[in-house]
Amino acid sequence: MRVGILTGGGDCPGLNPAIRGAVLRGLDHGFEFVGLRLGWKGLVEGLTTELPLEKVEDIVRQGGTILSSSRTNPFNPKDPKVEECLATWIRLNLDALIAIGGDDTLTAAKRFHHEHGLNVVGVPKTMDNDLDHTDYTFGFDTAAGVALDAADRLLDTARSHHRILVLEVMGRYAGWVALHVGIGAGADWICIPEVPVNFEEMIATLKRKRDRGKHWGLVVVSEAVKVPVEELSAEQLGDRKPDAFGHVPLGGIVGEFMAKRIEAALGIETRAAVLGHVQRGGSPSLFDRFLGTRVGVMAADLVKEGRFGMMAALHGTEIVAVKLSDAVGTNKQVPPDMWPEVLSLINK
Repeated sequence: MRVGILTGGGDCPGLNPAIRGAVLRGLDHGFEFVGLRLGWKGLVEGLTTELPLEKVEDIVRQGGTILSSSRTNPFNPKDPKVEECLATWIRLNLDALIAIGGDDTLTAAKRFHHEHGLNVVGVPKTMDNDLDHTDYTFGFDTAAGVALDAADRLLDTARSHHRILVLEVMGRYAGWVALHVGIGAGADWICIPEVPVNFEEMIATLKRKRDRGKHWGLVVVSEAVKVPVEELSAEQLGDRKPDAFGHVPLGGIVGEFMAKRIEAALGIETRAAVLGHVQRGGSPSLFDRFLGTRVGVMAADLVKEGRFGMMAALHGTEIVAVKLSDAVGTNKQVPPDMWPEVLSLINK
């Protein structure tokens, strides 16, 4: 079989281990692999690279993706490229495709399978950990680890200068990164998109800590936390245009807003740090290398077994197959019943 592999959407650590896992397992099945460069754009324009053993055997430690990526949406209603993709599939003589990506990439994979009959399987990735029907996605552990290291460093500065520092982390519309980093760093407050910010409670908690002698602090906020738009300037909002999937870029607003609000209320110097894309790069953690490899192996097995329209997922310690149609379309968010547990740790 001639099998294509692509990586779509934002890069994250673990993509290369997933590519490697799929190829190494696929070689046992007698597959010939062709890499599609720049995500779905590779299928639109026929941008390819061969994936022999020699090219993948040493990439397990590398961040990013050797196939490159993009946010090309072949089903973009303003500029659809479905027919080009179908023509490229035939021209490349593909028998199957392994699509590695998050909700947007895998939604396109699902549509190609269900609407056009292509033999597609999915591999979930996102540093946001917001893809449904899998316990964790590779990229999350590394990104959260990078953010945790930043939080620990910021705490040293906050303690030395008697400041409060606000760390804004990525995560899109789910608060998994902020939650894990905030708990891991022992943050004084955590803000996630799933729970409306109670400014009064946050300020009261920080004031109570100041009154008992703690003249520094750390607040961890997720980039998609809702803040009063009317209090933001046009310069702060900027010219944020949606990408091909309709997503408006996040980041760079919430942290600064929170810092100003806290400083005005408490009179303690408060500054914001925005990690941004620093969280997405770098060598993958052990967990992400292991998980990426395992879901890549499962993807090759799904192709061998002809189980198309499926996605490799982590359930507990097992890698299982779930339907792409079940996994995409609804982001996995932090359940509200976790918040009381969080409050018991930060509201002291």
